[in-house]
Amino acid sequence: MGFYNVTFYIYSGLISGICISVCITRKDDSLILSTPQRLKCNKFLSIFCFYHFCVSAGAGGWSPLISDRYQWLEVDLGERTKITAVATQGRYGSSDWLTSYLLMFSDTGHNWRQYRQEDSIGSFPGNSNADSVVHYKLQQPAIARFIRLIPLDWNPNGRIGLRLETYGCPYTSDVVSFDGGSSGLLYWLTSGLKRTSRDVVTLKFKALRNSGTLLQAEGQEGLSLGLELERGKLLLALHLSRLVSLGSLLDDQHWHHVAVERRGSHLNLTVDKHTERVQIPADFIQSEVSQKPVTSKKNFNGCLENLLYNGHNLIELAKNKKQQVTISGNVTFSCAEPVSVAVTFTGPESFLQLPGTTVSSSGGVSIGFQFRTWNKAGLLVTFELPQQGGVAWLYLSEARLRLQIHKSGRPLLELSAGVALNDGQWHSVELNSRRGRLTITVDKEERDSSQASLSFPVTIESHLFFGGCPVDDGSQKCRNPFNVFQGCMRLFTVDNQNMDLIKVQEKQLGNYSNLQIDMCGIIDRCSPSPCEHGGPCSQSWTVFHCNCSDSGYSGATCHSSVYEQSCEAYKHKGNTSGHFYIDVDGSGPIKPQLVYCNMTEENTWMVIQHNNTELTRLRPSPGVNQYSIHFDYSSEEEQLLAVIKQSEHCEQELSYHCKKSRLLNTPEGSPLSWWFGGPGTGRVQTYWGGAQPGSQQCACGLQGDCVDLQHYCNCDADRMEWTEDSGLLTHKDSLPVRSLVLGDIQRPGSEAVYRVGPLQCHGDRNFWNAAFFDKETSYLHFPTFHGELSADISFLFKTMASSGVFLENLGIKDFIRIELSSSTQVVFSFDVGNGPLEVRVESSFPLNDNRWHRVRAERNVKEASLRLDELPVATQEAPADGHFHLQLNSQLFIGGTASRQKGFRGCIRSLQLNGVTLDLEERAKITPGVQPGCPGHCSSYGSLCQNHGLCMERANGFHCDCSLSAYTGVFCQTEVSASFKSGTSVSYTFKEPYELSRNSSALPSSIYSDMTLRGENVSLSFRTNQSPALLLYVSSYYREYLAVLINKHVLRSKSLCILTVFYFTNLGIIYLLFLNFIHFVICSLRPAPVPCLWILTHFLSPESDDLDADLSRLASLGFTGCLSVVHFNTISPLKEALLRPDSSPVIITGPLAQSNCGSAASANPYSAENTHHLSAVTCRAEVIFPGLLFCVWGFFSLCFSFPTLI
Repeated sequence: MGFYNVTFYIYSGLISGICISVCITRKDDSLILSTPQRLKCNKFLSIFCFYHFCVSAGAGGWSPLISDRYQWLEVDLGERTKITAVATQGRYGSSDWLTSYLLMFSDTGHNWRQYRQEDSIGSFPGNSNADSVVHYKLQQPAIARFIRLIPLDWNPNGRIGLRLETYGCPYTSDVVSFDGGSSGLLYWLTSGLKRTSRDVVTLKFKALRNSGTLLQAEGQEGLSLGLELERGKLLLALHLSRLVSLGSLLDDQHWHHVAVERRGSHLNLTVDKHTERVQIPADFIQSEVSQKPVTSKKNFNGCLENLLYNGHNLIELAKNKKQQVTISGNVTFSCAEPVSVAVTFTGPESFLQLPGTTVSSSGGVSIGFQFRTWNKAGLLVTFELPQQGGVAWLYLSEARLRLQIHKSGRPLLELSAGVALNDGQWHSVELNSRRGRLTITVDKEERDSSQASLSFPVTIESHLFFGGCPVDDGSQKCRNPFNVFQGCMRLFTVDNQNMDLIKVQEKQLGNYSNLQIDMCGIIDRCSPSPCEHGGPCSQSWTVFHCNCSDSGYSGATCHSSVYEQSCEAYKHKGNTSGHFYIDVDGSGPIKPQLVYCNMTEENTWMVIQHNNTELTRLRPSPGVNQYSIHFDYSSEEEQLLAVIKQSEHCEQELSYHCKKSRLLNTPEGSPLSWWFGGPGTGRVQTYWGGAQPGSQQCACGLQGDCVDLQHYCNCDADRMEWTEDSGLLTHKDSLPVRSLVLGDIQRPGSEAVYRVGPLQCHGDRNFWNAAFFDKETSYLHFPTFHGELSADISFLFKTMASSGVFLENLGIKDFIRIELSSSTQVVFSFDVGNGPLEVRVESSFPLNDNRWHRVRAERNVKEASLRLDELPVATQEAPADGHFHLQLNSQLFIGGTASRQKGFRGCIRSLQLNGVTLDLEERAKITPGVQPGCPGHCSSYGSLCQNHGLCMERANGFHCDCSLSAYTGVFCQTEVSASFKSGTSVSYTFKEPYELSRNSSALPSSIYSDMTLRGENVSLSFRTNQSPALLLYVSSYYREYLAVLINKHVLRSKSLCILTVFYFTNLGIIYLLFLNFIHFVICSLRPAPVPCLWILTHFLSPESDDLDADLSRLASLGFTGCLSVVHFNTISPLKEALLRPDSSPVIITGPLAQSNCGSAASANPYSAENTHHLSAVTCRAEVIFPGLLFCVWGFFSLCFSFPTLI
């Protein structure tokens, strides 16, 4: 056969670096072992060398007769050894060498474990010729006695050929074995031994059962700390409460390293390479460490190795029968383990064929085995029934065990048992058919079974097929209508006879394909979980899945936040004031928080509430000398500090209203009251709102206007009348206010009212942090980017160039780069050792339009993604078994590359890597060719300004100037509305700066003072039940006037807008009527009539030409209803009256108050206000002269235009 076992023996004195060489030469399928010789070690690896297979001298090497993937070379090192490196070479003087291979390790020659790089890569690179030596240093040393090398690929023009060298060191250990019964060790601390703040327990364990108590430490008052194995996971429990769970599949009968370190009240648990930190009660003082029976739980069944407590070897103490250690039960100081040969079904072509036994006298069948898998579905075993009469399938479906038996002429027989069998645990299965009863049992200890009566015998015709069927089975003896099985199986029995899988491996029994025999290759891809931010992880045999639905994050690993990082960012997506979730560090560890974003015309405020923002009264209370008030904020500590740090300005109102209650006891006394502010519980602050830190003053003391100039606070005057000290705290290091201590409330007659407002911050220092690169050779550099397992990069850019590199970071072989490859394409490329990969996004519009565009790139162990603006996300899956650690070592280049080629020209803003913002502005200040900041934002965000609002540039951002708009709000989007009663009116007086124009013989000016204006622009919205009514009247010195009315006519509809617009000039009068969907235009011009334009043929004459009388009559009736967004040319009279009544030329008659009556919500057609005849209709009218445009809308929308009539 083509596989060989070679035994080596360790010679003394090899620590000095002397190697033992054994040369293997194949001749007629036999092995010729050369005489051992002493050789010097390979100095290149700087590690000890033990075993050498003719790598540097001699002829021959290993080459099996058949070159396929079923060959292997196995080496017995004689005892367990710490293996640190391997080296391979082709067969001497031949074309035979390996190009890739697998390495397996074992302590017993069974139950092999595949060595993986980075926990993913299974294959090792081999040779490219027969002579060169390829060394590979193991990232984590392997401790084993047996090594097995399995060829994967070889020179296509030759055969499998190999010379092998291994490197390592001696390994010594102390081992103890427990039988899972009453055996255990109890270690007592030496009496009088000084306690320390640090305790360390380290050990290795090999478990034969998936549950059991490894260690238990007793503390004071009955507290106990336990280390328990439960369903293959290691749990750390404190007095029956679980603190943390770590590891998975730890019952695989391989050694696992555990370290428990206590530092004060913190405890670190390490399992293999993964560590979790937890907090334990400070009063827990360890008094003993034990591995002893626990009555309520299973005891550990397996072996412990090198059990150390604070450097004391407990196993060695037990072996030497020291009095500190007590032994109970059956404890042995060796590790004997049963031989259990498992088999791994790796893919769609995997199957195992075993022969059926001779039919028993009872005419039945008995099949047993164990399996473990992550898949919910798959064929476990199938066999044909004799006499060509049917088939039996035992399979998994929805993680349940199901049996189907098809028999010709008989009804389908189905049974099911078990639940959630895809949990990765070993599950036993038994199928028995005896005496007319058919039974399937899952996990016999759990007593989960199902049975049925049989009307025909169930026996095996010839073979059993496990996991799947042969691809080229022309005989049709195996049919599989289900998924193939992916997982592990072991302990096969047929009619109570054990199946020897080693004989199967040696082709002496049955048949197989694409199996890994004598090992279980199951991998828990969810331990540790690749899902971030609490996203639950689930998995199948080949992939994992993260459920991010409730995490607030997105992506394959729940890495990227779905929320913006500030209110400023929400504003620039077009949002107005409201509650939003903010994630201040993006993909970082800080959780999202719900805040209120108050978006005003000037600033965008982030408001964080606490538990008491109202005015709170205090009075004397017996026995109470001081009041201490603590404030709990809606955000967590790290969220608060991050918000304050990234904001340009923060403030918090602090008010104290007092009556005979002193505050700071100024000028020279000790403060009677103070507050705590800043990080944690805060620091003592003895100044008040509006003053400076450390001043021990209030705002009036700083301004010099206190009620008593001898004091620095109004309240310190100690008067019997009410006064106050109020102001804003703006020193960010003192925010937020954590608590108040008020100390002068106990005297008779003392009263006080305090208020601490919410924390308010505006300005996002990260969002506007930008740099301008004015040359292709200019760049910024930063320290190496560390995104080994997951990395997200986001930024905004604007440019007029068609290409350029945004950023680049290189390693020895790995790299990461984002670039503008063309005017319409962004490319995200990287290499983590599997070869370069690219993700591209193509835009249908040019990207070099000098507008801001957003790029978001993410790379994790599962996929890479790239998003540009709001275009669909492009993704690229990572190789299933590839490298996934991104290893970079050079500087991070922004705006250019290491070679200074293909640099970027333009602006880059808000550059964040894994949630951390790079300070581009600060670095740009000291870098030639790069300028801090980047002006010009209205080209990108100007469209957010609505209703004639003007976009105004700022150094950091923009704002919408609504002064020329009838609207208000951050985007001039809020209607300014008011409810009018019959006696309410607003008059606005126009100013005429050209006095001489009144005596001019030329044509009169416009109603507004612009002498060059040839027409007027009028718009308004209204809502009313009244008809007729006067909405708007405008007149000038020259007896010109314009009026907007609601006229009264006989109407059939219940929801109509009837508008009559009178425009009187020296040329005549224009009547414009709008009746629902019928539009009337009535024109009467003086001194000579001219043709009129009407849209429909209906014509209606006015009742009277005396327009002034009609207007007077309508004006006397008043208007009852809602008016909003009244606009005349550049004047908004209603807005001026409501928002600036004291500084505007307005006269208000009757009650007038701002209302939301003009909002869309108030125009609900189903509201009670709309149920009357001529019901309340919200309409909008726009009049533009010349070239008239009228728009009327409410429950309907009408828009039309016609040329000027003047």
